[in-house]
Amino acid sequence: MEKMRSWGRMSNQRSFVFVVAGVLALALIAVVGITWEPAAKAQLPALFAGKTQAGGNHQFVQQLSQAFRDAADEVLPSVVMIRTAKKVHVTGPEVMPFPENPFEGTPFEDMFRDRFGPEFFRIPQDQSGIVQGLGSGVIIDASGIILTNSHVVDGGKADEVVVRLHDGREFKAVDVKADPKTDLAIVKIEGAKNLHAARFGDSDAVQVGDWVLALGQPFGLEGTVTAGIISAKGRGLGIAQRENFIQTDAAINPGNSGGPLVNLDGEIIGINTAISTKTGGYDGVGFAIPSNLAKWVAENLIKHGKVRRAYLGVSIQLIDQALADALGIGVHEGVLVAETLEGTPAEKAGIKPGDVIVKFAGKPVHSPIELQGLVEECEFGKPYPVEIIRDKKRMTIQVTLEEQPEDYGLASASPRRRGSLRMDRFGLEAQTLTEELAEQLGVDVTEGAVITSVKPGSPAQMAGLEEGMVVVEANRKPVKNADDLAETLREASETGRLLLRVVSREGTRFIAIRVD
Repeated sequence: MEKMRSWGRMSNQRSFVFVVAGVLALALIAVVGITWEPAAKAQLPALFAGKTQAGGNHQFVQQLSQAFRDAADEVLPSVVMIRTAKKVHVTGPEVMPFPENPFEGTPFEDMFRDRFGPEFFRIPQDQSGIVQGLGSGVIIDASGIILTNSHVVDGGKADEVVVRLHDGREFKAVDVKADPKTDLAIVKIEGAKNLHAARFGDSDAVQVGDWVLALGQPFGLEGTVTAGIISAKGRGLGIAQRENFIQTDAAINPGNSGGPLVNLDGEIIGINTAISTKTGGYDGVGFAIPSNLAKWVAENLIKHGKVRRAYLGVSIQLIDQALADALGIGVHEGVLVAETLEGTPAEKAGIKPGDVIVKFAGKPVHSPIELQGLVEECEFGKPYPVEIIRDKKRMTIQVTLEEQPEDYGLASASPRRRGSLRMDRFGLEAQTLTEELAEQLGVDVTEGAVITSVKPGSPAQMAGLEEGMVVVEANRKPVKNADDLAETLREASETGRLLLRVVSREGTRFIAIRVD
């Protein structure tokens, strides 16, 4: 059940992948091997180099060490192991999605060859079995409520969830509620006394460089504590619909998912979720869901059984230098509205494609992640001011937010088509969109020009234009057919700048092309 970010499932390739860090998957009768290697010796900062046995440096090191101990002592009683079991039935020869031999490339590869790989995990035809998983969690309420990752509990679909407390007691979950959009879940146990609930900290207040501890059950090793710093904030990895990850170099490994990332006050500031890795294990880059988001999701799951979100109803994108130049605004100012969805709060309020949202409810907006976070946690039915730039003029629009529908979202992967009308200076070819082409491409537009070829190394290719995209607007003028696009491109040849609004199965976005 170990989920992989893909970017790809784990394989024997040596490229970087993002791995959801939490569930140690066990086969029906699999033997799990663990490679034991001595950890690299930690290097003290230059401040502590030399004779740390004398003077203030030694005292400072002791104080820091004591801070680590105090934080670990505060949180460890709240950290739990979560075991899951799910029945599977295979009606034909099937290879289970388990990892390849973890000893590949080591002297132990041949020794364990018969214990790993596709053949070992093949289930005979018409056989049933149980797939088991292992992850971590943290008690957030002494009544028996545990916070973890959705993928640890298989999105709430596991047949059995067992929680093992820090003191060794075990309890079966009586209720599981999951939110796959954030990869968070809560698990409820009953009958457990003397539970120690961890405290939430303010993830917005943490800074890059702050010390943190990661706690959990990596490889099933209970009560493991590792230390590191906050490496970055606001990371988006594409492994969940709602993302704003904290990056850390504290060691996070398979089995750590759902465990807490804490500050030196012993407060939860994140939930360990994913790692970037070449090896399937710790490579110094881990990711945690911020505690403020985790707390809000947990409160919704406890109160409503699901997460109730507000929404605007726009498709938005980050503004790069080329788009900023084309729009005549600062590169780090706001987010660009690529599409306003029909019947949504944004459309009702008058927000249009091409608008740049610079503030929401009085708070500056610098990225799509930031705007999404600001909007989702707002009250439904309440008007909020949205400051925009339209045609280089600033204005404020009042938007009354609504609850986000269950099926709200966009699809993936646009197919590619070939065509005829050449536009050499920009390096592209296009043809008029037909009803048949629109159906084949999976786009909900009736007019436009389909990009049928993009020349490698051309301005169009460098800007991100792809075959199969449908151009519906060029330099803020509607494009009804390939001739409209060609005419605008001829006009744009004089300035060397072109702003396209394109539609694909991935959604709607703006692309700025510059020809020197």
